[in-house]
Amino acid sequence: MSGYDLTTNMAGHGRLPGPRERLLAGGAPGLTDADLLAVMLGTGLAGRPAPDLAQELLATCGGLRPLLERDARALAALPGVGPARAARFVAAMEMSRRSLEQSLVRGDALANPTQTRRFLTARLRHLRHEVFACLFLDSQHRVIAFRELFRGTIDGASVYPREVVTECLGHNAAAVILAHNHPSGVAEPSLADRQITRRLVDALALVDVRVLDHVVVGDGEAVSFAERGLL
Repeated sequence: MSGYDLTTNMAGHGRLPGPRERLLAGGAPGLTDADLLAVMLGTGLAGRPAPDLAQELLATCGGLRPLLERDARALAALPGVGPARAARFVAAMEMSRRSLEQSLVRGDALANPTQTRRFLTARLRHLRHEVFACLFLDSQHRVIAFRELFRGTIDGASVYPREVVTECLGHNAAAVILAHNHPSGVAEPSLADRQITRRLVDALALVDVRVLDHVVVGDGEAVSFAERGLL
């Protein structure tokens, strides 16, 4: 039996609009997580329309975010997903991240701190190991590049000020926004976070590069050193 589309046929009542039709008619904000996932799936399986399959996947994974944070191989192993749909999901997530990055590149990163935080959260929150990254900025605080510099275990990453200085010089950066994630989910800066930030501020000052902020990304939140007065 072929897969079902995103609409529901009810005898005697005509064809009711499915998630795809409702998205096209009223936009995405009015759709549930299951509706959006059904649109991504496109079709369901024999005896399981796409909306039903979407609900099952959300229940299995514990929600939309845990589902989409899986890598392509883990997604493909889910019932009803497979390699083609897994590739579609991963591509959609990557396009979202790149869109956020491009929005920063077009303008002043500090003029829209919310957008900057959203971008850093999107890039770092889902990682299971600690990553230290930098947003390199020009003299107008426009983004030159984003780079992950150091990777560690779930307990931490070793950060080397000399390498951060070298990367800043290589990008001809006038300023930098530091960022790292806490795989534990708790975004509160640790004593070690404060100590390495101070070391980086001092090291980069020697080459006239300003540290504008250090953002710690947790589970659903991000803490700004600048807003906390920790710089």
